Amino acid sequence: MATETSPRPRSATPSTIVPQKRALILDDEQHIPAVSSPLNPDAATSRSRKAPAREQREKKESLKKREAKGVDTARSATPDTQTSTKKSKKIEKPPDVVRPLRYYTKPPNPSDFDPPRGPIFSPILEKANRDFNECFEQISNKKAFRYTNCIADPSFPSSRWFRQTEASPFHPRFSFQEASSHILFDSTGRSITTEKGFRMARANVAAREGRWYYECKILSGVRPPSPSPSLNKSDTTGGGHVRLGWARREANLDTPLGFDAYSYGLRDVSGQKVHMSRPKDFSPGNESFLEGDVIGLEITLPSLALHRKVVEGSYNKAVDVSDDLDPHPAAEAPDIVRDRVPIRYKGIVYFEQFEYSSTKDLEELMNPSPSAPTAATATTNAASTAPPNPNHPSVGLRTLPFSSIKVYKNGKLLGAPFADLFAFLPPASKPAAQQGARDGLDDGLLGYFPAISVFRGGAVEVNFGPDFWCPPSDLAVPTSHNGGHHSAADDDDDDEPIMDDTNASAIALAPRYPTTRKQHTQGKNSRLRGMGERYVEQIAEDIVYDLVDEVDFWVLDAGEMADVAGADEGAEAQKGRGASTTAGMVTPVGIVEQAGMLGGGGGEIKEIVQEEE
Repeated sequence: MATETSPRPRSATPSTIVPQKRALILDDEQHIPAVSSPLNPDAATSRSRKAPAREQREKKESLKKREAKGVDTARSATPDTQTSTKKSKKIEKPPDVVRPLRYYTKPPNPSDFDPPRGPIFSPILEKANRDFNECFEQISNKKAFRYTNCIADPSFPSSRWFRQTEASPFHPRFSFQEASSHILFDSTGRSITTEKGFRMARANVAAREGRWYYECKILSGVRPPSPSPSLNKSDTTGGGHVRLGWARREANLDTPLGFDAYSYGLRDVSGQKVHMSRPKDFSPGNESFLEGDVIGLEITLPSLALHRKVVEGSYNKAVDVSDDLDPHPAAEAPDIVRDRVPIRYKGIVYFEQFEYSSTKDLEELMNPSPSAPTAATATTNAASTAPPNPNHPSVGLRTLPFSSIKVYKNGKLLGAPFADLFAFLPPASKPAAQQGARDGLDDGLLGYFPAISVFRGGAVEVNFGPDFWCPPSDLAVPTSHNGGHHSAADDDDDDEPIMDDTNASAIALAPRYPTTRKQHTQGKNSRLRGMGERYVEQIAEDIVYDLVDEVDFWVLDAGEMADVAGADEGAEAQKGRGASTTAGMVTPVGIVEQAGMLGGGGGEIKEIVQEEE
């Protein structure tokens, strides 16, 4: 039989578990060793550590002193807990809305309702069976200012009655304001020449995103070699020289195309490409561009959404793998801010704005400083000497992925001499540093403009479409012919281009192409289009910008209508002369001097004077 054993009695010996130490309190002097040791090297520092200073209360004046000073004693001395709580919280301010700066002028004159007149031409010379003229009575873009035509319109009272417009001739052409003073124009504004050294002219339409194309016909330039052995080499260049390409607004108009970082040009001699004054061979066999040749220029720019990623520093090559030319429509478009003020020049009213100017980064890239870097600036210089790329530390040196320029000669593709063009959206483009200029604003006309420079008798005619002389095979045919050389009424057959005698020599030298071209099968921006279509879009954008500014100013005025009595009187006087108050075509742009010109109290429109060169 098993015997039950009783449980062993609990031992009375103490537990072997080591008790936890009490947390060390630095302020308790008895736990701080007097001498520092390798395990506690900060003993002296800890011992000398003082207790935090006691927070002092705000000293308040007594009741008698407050009564003597005449302070209202009826208010309770007990602090308002609700007010103190509000003060302790950080008040979040609503984001600032960037909007155009306003100007205040007196009601417009009756003549301000008339469409602005075009330039006054004075014949200078005849070349290539056409007259070339010097322009008079036209304001020029100079001294860091840009000028565009405007007209008084009683439908825009909150904008002080003025809106953007165009002067004749009303089609895509060279801009009379965006040209050197030594440039000579024909009556249509599509052909230019000069008797001076290299001078440049830009078009009145810009490419901002997508694929765009225009053509140049060399009227006078490098001549084909003569079979006669008596003809020397100098006779082949007796017609002057030309350069063809694209340029930004910062490009200097008194220099050849490709002189700086703001323009990309092609020389007629050997067909070389030029950028930042560095010519390089490009044309196969170094073929020159001769008189009668038709040179086609195509530019491809990524979407403005991708462009903004580049200038904002958020572009990622691994993520942004497409040019995004045909994205889904965005719910909200970026702001186009046009600060502008009307000025008067020889009886014509213009909008004046600050022009974008060259930046130090691109000037340093073109002409690096010879100074040796120091140890303190080694890191900065290493970043600045990195080649231009979409993620460059300097915004001005960032390039646009998927961008390029292609060149065609008499309808044949020669190749793409330029790729990774410089970004142009702010802050890559900045106005001149002067009082009133604001950085970081896009006025809607930043981009790459068709540009031509001519030298001592060189002459060029441009064609913005739709009836191109030697169109590429993938050029889309627009549904309408607005913005081209011919109106829709003149084009009886869309498949048969209309040509005049001035085009005959170039067409004879160019190979024949089928008249049926590729129709619209791609997205709006991914297909190749003529710059004439872009001109129509630009006009529509300008109208929208004017309406947005008018509504924004109207909201700022709490929905109140401006005093339009003077404007109504001017409109009636203008109607009495048999003219329409809304005549003329609308266009965009602007940013204006705000310090000296943006005044209050309804001042007179400032009259300016420009010195003749």
